Amino acid sequence: MNNVILILQIIVSLFLTGAILLQAQGGGLGAGFAGGEQYHTRRGVEKVLFTATIVGLVLFMFLTIATILVSA
Repeated sequence: MNNVILILQIIVSLFLTGAILLQAQGGGLGAGFAGGEQYHTRRGVEKVLFTATIVGLVLFMFLTIATILVSA
């Protein structure tokens, strides 16, 4: 059981890494020096990716708690 949870956790972590890297936009040093706070609404694929990232984070949290409970 513990191995299944660990494999699922690895898969979710790889998904989260990809999803977060795909969301990286305008967060470089230029935005820090320019002080440009820009607000825009998420639409289309950007909104789906944002929602999938949140779901992935919650799933990763539950898998981490399950790993702790199973190994205890």
